[in-house]
Amino acid sequence: MTTTRIGGTLAAVALLALAACAPATTSGPQATVSLEPSSSAIALPPAPEDPRPDVVWPLTGLDAEGAAAADLDRPALSIKIENTEQARPQENLHRADIVVEEYVEYGISRLVAVFHSDYPDSVGPIRSMRPMDKNIMGSFGGPLIFSGAQGRFIDDARNSGQKLLAEDVGSSGFYRKSGRSAPHNLHGRPEQFAAQAADMPAPDEQWAFAYPAETATAQRVGESAARLDITMSPRALPEWRWDDAKGLWMRYEDTAPHVTDDGTQLSATNVLMMWVSVRYTSGDAKSSVPETLLAGRSGAGYLASGDKYIPIEWSKAGQFDPFEITTADGEPVSFMPGQTWIELVPNEGVSHSTAIDIS
Repeated sequence: MTTTRIGGTLAAVALLALAACAPATTSGPQATVSLEPSSSAIALPPAPEDPRPDVVWPLTGLDAEGAAAADLDRPALSIKIENTEQARPQENLHRADIVVEEYVEYGISRLVAVFHSDYPDSVGPIRSMRPMDKNIMGSFGGPLIFSGAQGRFIDDARNSGQKLLAEDVGSSGFYRKSGRSAPHNLHGRPEQFAAQAADMPAPDEQWAFAYPAETATAQRVGESAARLDITMSPRALPEWRWDDAKGLWMRYEDTAPHVTDDGTQLSATNVLMMWVSVRYTSGDAKSSVPETLLAGRSGAGYLASGDKYIPIEWSKAGQFDPFEITTADGEPVSFMPGQTWIELVPNEGVSHSTAIDIS
């Protein structure tokens, strides 16, 4: 086979010959082209505004932009409220930011009502402390307010560093209200309680709030719910029913609406239901008091935010640490802004059956 190779000189001659045969050209003025934006381009929308208000109440996540600085800086008041039939209807309980329902002697329940965004003129009836109360409210940063307790519980709470305000230790702000017999008639004035705790800080947020509210964890991934039936004991049967028109969970006591003394039915945006263990504090049947175990503990439960609910896991590292609420997969849970009730439902340490039924 023969290969023909064209060297550099022959190639140059060939190129000159081609150039000689090409027609002559005349160059004219150069045109300048400027590119203008197309009239059909789509303008980008402005960045959406942050839906979280600039200032919020830490325990509800609600807008606090118009609140006075002194009100935002005041302490959260954790007040023990009686919840027997003789104590209902309570005074101004519906104005608490957070309410915790706990199991006590004889199967009745008692409440820890936490007031920060709203200080009513008066609240009550106020009753005695229990050993778990310091752990229930320690993360709120303010005083524990009560009337009476066994000396060992008072000493334990005081030695833990918890500030205590009580009628029987000389604190002011308590008074007896007419129309009821003792001990169901002791009420108190939050402004006077706060004056005795002026050196205490405002509370921190206890959990994340979702903005907008419909992005809360239960709203995004939960199942629909219309009724929460809780059995703490045969004598403690709280119930919550979803009111679509109000967008709230409405509270009932053994099927009857649970109302305050001005006729307002208690309600909540979030209902946190936690399975808890209970132990008795002594072997003496006359003096033994059930204690809900919280600090250093963990468990399961449910969170209803709006009209949906999810299973949750809870834990609490210590007395002054907040509850950590996660999904079953360990992801942090966000709440809808609004009032929250926490139901501490025993499933260990009691001799009767308990239940959380969601439908």
